[in-house]
Amino acid sequence: MQVSVTFRNMESKEPLREYVFEKIAKLKKYLEVPLEASVVLSAEKHRQIVDVTLSGNRMTLNAQDENAEMLTAIDRVMEKLERQILKHKEKGRQHKLNAPGAEPNPRPETAPLGPAAESRERKIMKTQTIHPPLMSVEEAATQLEDLDYNFLIFQNVSSKDLNILYRLRDGHYGLMISQLG
Repeated sequence: MQVSVTFRNMESKEPLREYVFEKIAKLKKYLEVPLEASVVLSAEKHRQIVDVTLSGNRMTLNAQDENAEMLTAIDRVMEKLERQILKHKEKGRQHKLNAPGAEPNPRPETAPLGPAAESRERKIMKTQTIHPPLMSVEEAATQLEDLDYNFLIFQNVSSKDLNILYRLRDGHYGLMISQLG
């Protein structure tokens, strides 16, 4: 794997360069083909920023992290890349399994370890029963402003329909109306 390390707004430090090479070398166990890695280490005021791009074999992965400590930022960005690589490999396996004429895997599946395994299987961890209050859309908007939630479920006083008022990223609101029956 060809690795290039660039320093921005900071002096080139050989221990950091070696640390990056060591961390990138650990990613090789997940990759069969040679890739190119471009690592940019930069410092801005009190932030240490690490930006890594892996490219090759019709695949490009990018991860960035910032922290007060450069070594922590490097560790965290490598963890992100590891999760991306595992996700990419799993997609490839699923694609091969779903291909026409593909035989099912005769070996039993083993549960993968690490944070990537947790993100693949979604489980309902909590169930909560609610009794939506009867209110107007304006009252719901006022209540949502006072709450620290991103949405509010209520029964519309005029139509008796179940409504969901949610906060958009730009600060405005969206309204979902459920017309049952």
